[in-house]
Amino acid sequence: MRRLAAILCLLFVSGVAHANDKVTFGLDWKAEAEYGGYYQAVANGIYAKHGLDVTIQQGGPQVNHTQLLLAGRLDFNISSNSFLALNFAKENIPFRAVAGMFQKDPSVLIAHPGEGNDSFPALKGKPIMISADTRVGWWTFLKAKYGYSDSQIRPYTFNLAPFLANKSAIQQGYLGSEPFSIKQAAHFDPVVLLIADAGFKGYASLIATSDKKIEQQPDLVKRFVDASIEGWYSYLNGDPAPGNALIKQANPEMNDALISYGIGTLKAHGILDSGDALTSGIGAMTDQRWAEFYQSTVAAGVYPKGLDVKKAYTLQFVDHKVGMDLKH
Repeated sequence: MRRLAAILCLLFVSGVAHANDKVTFGLDWKAEAEYGGYYQAVANGIYAKHGLDVTIQQGGPQVNHTQLLLAGRLDFNISSNSFLALNFAKENIPFRAVAGMFQKDPSVLIAHPGEGNDSFPALKGKPIMISADTRVGWWTFLKAKYGYSDSQIRPYTFNLAPFLANKSAIQQGYLGSEPFSIKQAAHFDPVVLLIADAGFKGYASLIATSDKKIEQQPDLVKRFVDASIEGWYSYLNGDPAPGNALIKQANPEMNDALISYGIGTLKAHGILDSGDALTSGIGAMTDQRWAEFYQSTVAAGVYPKGLDVKKAYTLQFVDHKVGMDLKH
C-alpha cells in the first residue's frame, strides 16, 4: 500500500512538473488576420508543443495593453510599432521588444480615386484624418519627409462614414482592413498608400515583455517567441483554417472574405516575410535598422539625441532561422 502511495505521489509530482507554463498575451487590436499566426499556434498545438498554455487577449480602441503589460497583468503584448519600444528607452521603463514580427508597417493612408490624391507628395497641405497615436507615430516621419504639417490633421474616429461621404477625404487605415471594407461598402477600389513604401524604417507588431522576465525566465521568452514564429509560418504557408476559426470565435465581426483578404495582403506585401526575415526568419531585427530608425526620429524632433536605443529591444531571441523549414 505504501509503495502504491509512493508511485501515485511520484506521478502527481511528475505531472505538475511537466504542466505547461501559463502565458497571457495581449493584442493591440481585435482578432483579425494580422494576428493569425498566434491563433494558429494555439489552434495547432504549437504553443503546447513548446510547453506553453497561452491565453490571447484582444485589444481595441478602449484597451491599453501597454499599461496592462507594465502593470504585470500580461506576460507579453503586441507593441504596435517601433515608437512604442523607443518610449521604453526614453522613459527608462524596464520593458523591451523581443521580436519584430512585421518587417513592414501595414499602416496606410487611403484616398478616393480620381481626386489627385494618389501619392504621398500630393497629400501635402490637404486635410487627413488620423488618430492621436498616429500623430506621435509615423505622422512625424511624413512631416519630415514630405513637409506635412499638423494643421492638416483632422480627428479619426475609426468610422468609415466621414470618408465615404466626402470624395476629397483622406484617412489612415490598415492595409488588410479598411481598403476591403471600403470596397464592400462603396464598390470602388480606394487609393492605398503604404507608409512602409515611403521609406518608413520602423518595425510593427513587435512582441514586448519585461526586462525581469527576460532575465529570470529567458527560456520561457524563447519558447514563446519561437512558437509564435512557427505559428506564423504555419499560418502563411499551410492551412490557416484552424487559426481562422479561433479568430472568428474571438471576433464575430470577422468573416472568411475579410480574413482571406487580410492574409493575401500580408503575403503580397511581404509584411512578415521580407527584408532580414528572408534570411534570418520571421521576427528578425538588426541593430543597424534600429539605429537608422532612431536617427530618423531624431531628425524629425521626436526623440532626443543620445538615447540608448538598445534599451528598446534585444536580439537575444530572434535571427535564429526558427521555423524556416516550414516554408514552401
